[in-house]
Amino acid sequence: MAVRNFLGPIRDLWDDPTVSEILINGPHDIFVERKGKLHKTESRFPDEDALLAAANNIAQSVGRRITTDEPRLDARLPDGSRVAVVIPPCARNGTTVSIRKFTQSKISFREYVQMGAITADGAQFLDVCMYLGKNILVSGGTGSGKTTLLGLLCARIPRGQRVIVIEDSTELKIEYDHVVFFETKQANEQGHGEVSIRDLLKSSLRLRPDRIIVGEVRSGEALELIQAMNTGHKGCMGTVHANSPEDAIVRLEALASGADAKLSERALRYQVSAAIDLIVQISRYHDGSRRVASLSEVRGQNPDGSYDVVPIFQMSRLVRKPDGSMEGKLEPMGELPSFFDEIVDNGLPFPESKFRKPTAA
Repeated sequence: MAVRNFLGPIRDLWDDPTVSEILINGPHDIFVERKGKLHKTESRFPDEDALLAAANNIAQSVGRRITTDEPRLDARLPDGSRVAVVIPPCARNGTTVSIRKFTQSKISFREYVQMGAITADGAQFLDVCMYLGKNILVSGGTGSGKTTLLGLLCARIPRGQRVIVIEDSTELKIEYDHVVFFETKQANEQGHGEVSIRDLLKSSLRLRPDRIIVGEVRSGEALELIQAMNTGHKGCMGTVHANSPEDAIVRLEALASGADAKLSERALRYQVSAAIDLIVQISRYHDGSRRVASLSEVRGQNPDGSYDVVPIFQMSRLVRKPDGSMEGKLEPMGELPSFFDEIVDNGLPFPESKFRKPTAA
């Protein structure tokens, strides 16, 4: 791969399958992420000029430019890896680069459970929600595994549906027989030709989707997604950056309110609460593990106008083991989902007992 040739001093890190991300904070300060934890490396670029030349070559290889007037680059490399660059004078440490490597390995829900990312009951409940066409918001911090989980959920969509996936840059790996992928387009040097997620979402609504998947909701497209969810498009999904289910739905409302629609706060809040059925919170813990922290149902609004977000499954108290790993698991909270009748009516093998809170030993 041509881009790899521009990064001689870190080529060994690029080729190392245990490295998921490479972080360059100037020519002599390079870190990597392995199994969710950061490690400083001995790798170095000769000087700032060599690193800046590498950044320029990467930009040119993807048809972009990075200059002092445009000191930022966010792009997808030909192999699917994501690269973000900020150069001086904005980057005070010297040219700063993040390369999130694209992993070719595909994992199944069974493997996801075996990794300890979710319990078998939690995974089965998500499977039930996918079958019933519930609208799901996946929430988590940067690098928490939102995209991986979203891809796994997409693989559980019942056959015979048309799925449209919209992303800033294609990251989702989806095994499905009828899926259409859309990717945004940045403006050219004259500022023309930009195609946003919001533009693509509007177009997708005219292309007979059964389900719409938005890789990351980060702007006014939140309003279009909410409206799609409320107009018969069951089983839509998206991800959002937030640290709790309550934060996630408030953030979705804030993003939607930034759109140019003339909706009152009350009307918007009603639409948001009606659109989202389930919020999946995923977190990265101190031991580097990424796990589903909670599965929460949105049940409209409380009398004070806040969102009624009820945990159905939630992570138990985590205890650090001698080897440094965190022990804990997703447990039912004793709450039946409001759509439990749908589970029964469809003959799905998820009995009421699965929702009972575990009794203390």
